[in-house]
Amino acid sequence: MAGSVVAVGDKLHIITRRFFEDETRRHFAGEVASTSDGLYELRGYAFVFHSGDNEYRRRPDPRVRIFSLADAGHIVNKIPRDVDIAALEYRVVDGRLAITDGRNFALDINEFGPVA
Repeated sequence: MAGSVVAVGDKLHIITRRFFEDETRRHFAGEVASTSDGLYELRGYAFVFHSGDNEYRRRPDPRVRIFSLADAGHIVNKIPRDVDIAALEYRVVDGRLAITDGRNFALDINEFGPVA
């Protein structure tokens, strides 16, 4: 797609917005495999929040998901291309929730202050 901000090979972290308090918190991290007409096919991992443990857990099996990044229901962050998607996990870093590869990459996803 000419002029697109997101291209095949880019890596993304996508947060699906919740519309209701009791909705499941879902995140996805993956690599763009293809694009077509504003749709993006990503291969990667789903992360789901488990309220009992108060943590995000990665689903063990890789998935293929299709997203429209123009959808207001998604918060999209670019991840550096050299990050290993399979190594990503959620950790508290300096009192803030982040997704990290445990090496050089950490993305703070708690925009509203320290983790309680």
